[in-house]
Amino acid sequence: MTSSETSEAAKRSGTVARRILVFDSGVGGLSVAREIRASRRDVDMIYVADDAGFPYGDWEEAALVERIVRLADDLIAAHAPDLFVVACNTASTLVLPHLRHRFAIPFVGTVPAIKPAATTTRSGLISVLATPGTVKRDYTRALIDTYASHLEVTLVGSTRLARLAEAFMAGETVDDGDVLAEIRPCFRRHGARRTDRVVLACTHYPFLLDPFRRLAPWEVEWIDPAPAIARRVGQLLGAAATADAGTGRAVFTSGRPPAAPLARFLAELGLSA
Repeated sequence: MTSSETSEAAKRSGTVARRILVFDSGVGGLSVAREIRASRRDVDMIYVADDAGFPYGDWEEAALVERIVRLADDLIAAHAPDLFVVACNTASTLVLPHLRHRFAIPFVGTVPAIKPAATTTRSGLISVLATPGTVKRDYTRALIDTYASHLEVTLVGSTRLARLAEAFMAGETVDDGDVLAEIRPCFRRHGARRTDRVVLACTHYPFLLDPFRRLAPWEVEWIDPAPAIARRVGQLLGAAATADAGTGRAVFTSGRPPAAPLARFLAELGLSA
């Protein structure tokens, strides 16, 4: 048996950690990485922030597909992951078919959690808080047509929240007024009915949940897809390895070191920068 065959046999038997790569335009995908790490301490995790290309919402679609596919080529060659998580709604709704066609490894994407919002709402009014790119995608419209065509769905394309989340994770002060201006359109009234579910359709947004809850005009359920993504990763990886804990590394395509607050958060996830 060759060394590569031995390694693969070891992975199948659960004697070594599996390697996953979590990819986002910036730090938002860390909300997904956090959930994966909480449930699978055994995995070796490579977190890649394409901060040199951030924000993806400013890109023309064809150019963004080309960039992400090219980066995936380099990252898969360099790190040989067993599974690739695209922890970005904007990228997932655009580029997943291209990645799955090109590479043999499994990909897990991040798409707006419209189905759980639609199946749990009591008022019939739900909102999708996303980037402008995710809002305009045919994929997002198809999810609404499939799962929420009988409901009143408000699409809110925020131009600033991802940047505000990046600033927050870097330890900067984020102004409440700026946050409220971005989330206010999510809250709708129709007679006695009010919005009761808000889908967080950008992985950056869970890091701003505390100000969201504090500033919201009334209580809603904020739906974060990260736990469901972590469950899907676990299903694809199978049983946990016998290794006590996997290793971790964070890569920033700009080459800039993370700010101290972000570096501390990375360390809590077992990710060295």
